[in-house]
Amino acid sequence: MTSRIFNRLYLRIWFAFLGVLLVFGLLLGGLWWLLPDDRAGGDMLETVALLVGDALPASPTDRIPRPDAPPPKPGPPPSPELQQRIHRIAERLSADVTVHDAAGRLTAHSGRPLPPPPPDVRSSRVLRTPGGPIVILKLEDGRTVSVGIRRRPPAVGLAGAAGLLLATTAVGAFFVVRRVTQRLERLRARVEALGAGDLKARIEVEGRDEVADLARSFNRAAERIEALVGGQRSMLANVSHELRSPLARMRMAAELLSSPDRPELKARLTQDIAELDALIDELLESSRLDAGVAADRLEDVDLLALLAEEAAAVDAEVSGQSATLRGEPRLLRRMIRNLLENARRHGGPSGIEAACSPSAAGIVLTVSDRGPGVPEDERERIFEPFHRLHGMRETGEGVGLGLALVRQIARRHGGDVRCFAREGGGSVFAVTLQGAPK
Repeated sequence: MTSRIFNRLYLRIWFAFLGVLLVFGLLLGGLWWLLPDDRAGGDMLETVALLVGDALPASPTDRIPRPDAPPPKPGPPPSPELQQRIHRIAERLSADVTVHDAAGRLTAHSGRPLPPPPPDVRSSRVLRTPGGPIVILKLEDGRTVSVGIRRRPPAVGLAGAAGLLLATTAVGAFFVVRRVTQRLERLRARVEALGAGDLKARIEVEGRDEVADLARSFNRAAERIEALVGGQRSMLANVSHELRSPLARMRMAAELLSSPDRPELKARLTQDIAELDALIDELLESSRLDAGVAADRLEDVDLLALLAEEAAAVDAEVSGQSATLRGEPRLLRRMIRNLLENARRHGGPSGIEAACSPSAAGIVLTVSDRGPGVPEDERERIFEPFHRLHGMRETGEGVGLGLALVRQIARRHGGDVRCFAREGGGSVFAVTLQGAPK
């Protein structure tokens, strides 16, 4: 199930698009964290530091200590005035504000106390910390005012922004990608219809992009194929029709041929006419099935009875159970006749067995002979039009259309035909039928 989902083109494009966005977000976040701390608006921060320094009252202990001074002692508690002003600044900024003296001692704070800045920070700047950015203001008297905005940690904010971007892009990209791939799916359906024999399959051209160009190319190719196949069928029908007239004249001449000295000539001429007439019939039938013409009147056909009628002409043994199939009687009779004639031609009049029985897959009809058999690598090719085994080419037996027509008729009735080796020598042709389409 999962593999079928990821084989859908629109989902693959969509997931690729989301993956690119996700990688971009991760790279952007990593770059933000890896960049070194720098002075952010240096001149502006220095100006703000001057103003804040003038606004905050100072005490002598806040001054920068001399290098030789002893370690600083804990400072006195913040004056009420300083604490009040720090509190007002924190409320106005919605931030945590902390004041450290020049020695790094906590002087006053509002909100959570922020840590003193690192010793290497000697000017006003913005520090990036795991808890979020902190604005460091270095006052002239050596004090440091740290301001931390009260908000979600940057990681949470970045993840939320990336998630929102991903969600909105996913929704928007899905409909765009789906619209493109839906046209490709419709094009694929039309290609499959053309491959199945629907020569009038066309697709509506939508838009002016590459998919639309592909649809136009498909329509032009389908029109060309339809014209070529139509011309071929028309030529075949015309040639077959034109052959009927000389055949009729040859048949009449054979009937009028009464020379007692050449009786074999009349017999050979009559046989040639019959074979040529059968060839034309099979050509026309094969062409009609290829064209996908509408079915004849469908009837309920008793295949066992039909098999028994045709088997009587070649003295074949018939067995099995009565099985009724909804199909075209004329085509089913032609299929059985071709199978029996093929068995008689290659196996002789003896040893031909025919059977019919219902099964879970449909109705199975078999015709067996005791001929030389069919090589394994030829058992599929013998159902191709005009394909004959090597020995048949030299003797001129058949033209290779009989078994091809059997397969066409079987598939028209929802089944197929296969050739197997018969135990003890010979061949078995098994046809499985399910019924003609309604």
